[in-house]
Amino acid sequence: MTVFVLVSFADSGPLCCLFAATFPERTKALILNNARPRTAWAPDYPWGITQEEYEADLEATKALWGTREYAVAMSRAVMPGRADDDALIDWLAARMRDSASPDAAAALLTMFYEMDVRDVLPTIHVPTLVLAGDATAEEEEAVAAMIPGAVFRHLDTPAGLYMQDPEPFYEAIRGFLFQLGEKEADLDRVLQTVLFTDIVESSEKLAAMGDRAWRDLIERHHRFVRGVLSRWRGREVDTAGDGFFATFDGPARAIHCAEAIVDGVRSMGLEVRAGLHAGECEIADNKVAGITVVIGSRIASLAAPSEILVSRTVRDLVAGSGIVFDDHGEHQLKGVPETWRLYAVV
Repeated sequence: MTVFVLVSFADSGPLCCLFAATFPERTKALILNNARPRTAWAPDYPWGITQEEYEADLEATKALWGTREYAVAMSRAVMPGRADDDALIDWLAARMRDSASPDAAAALLTMFYEMDVRDVLPTIHVPTLVLAGDATAEEEEAVAAMIPGAVFRHLDTPAGLYMQDPEPFYEAIRGFLFQLGEKEADLDRVLQTVLFTDIVESSEKLAAMGDRAWRDLIERHHRFVRGVLSRWRGREVDTAGDGFFATFDGPARAIHCAEAIVDGVRSMGLEVRAGLHAGECEIADNKVAGITVVIGSRIASLAAPSEILVSRTVRDLVAGSGIVFDDHGEHQLKGVPETWRLYAVV
């Protein structure tokens, strides 16, 4: 199995965090530099940008992406010492045009603005180094505090200097990896998306159909659901009566799987409800446990026939996927502290 050291500079941070939390067995270490788990401003995240700033950035990206004007503005933001370097500006503008169209760049900007992986950070259990320059020290220190055991290193440099003079950053990374040695990640706890499904009014259908016909229908249902799980890389954990409990290493696949199940069983004269949540799960003897499982089950119990409900965490993690949600409001989940905002997949 290939094992990686993930090194993130800026926008790749959320994706690296997701990989490290989901695949600790494939992650030797995680290095974050100027990596924001959230881009949008919020009362509990004051380092983000406002809606107005985002909209201005979006319009500029659509209108100017790949131009020298845009490259100069980017250079002034991340490496001000080279903003007058014509050769660098020309190179940067050309690389923009090579990498994405203006619409694709705008879509990527929107994805990062809508994404929020703060709930993922406490589920990272691989050795992690968080680096920060002067301008980002407060934000990066807060990020490091959210990751268990993370090492925070403040470099006495302007933010963005790694693009001008990367050696201080390389030196910090080399030192961290050298001290790391053969230390291994905790593989008993990983980030997973849990899916629960349940057939609606199963008792009434059993009474109307009789035992034999119902058993045949349940066998058809189970064969179909297992086929859909296989297609979307889901892992069946348990089958309790007429419902399924499965896990996924990606929330978007879990949602698409739930959609396929909800749509597919209609041809059998059945309706199912589904619920999803993403969080840290405990893995032991091929079994999955923990509060994430409980929350997923409770969410599913609140869904209406043919409805898929997800937690805010799931919604935040699939930003940019094209999946659309309706706000389902705040709910109290039985046995779970606090209230939970849920969303219905459209």
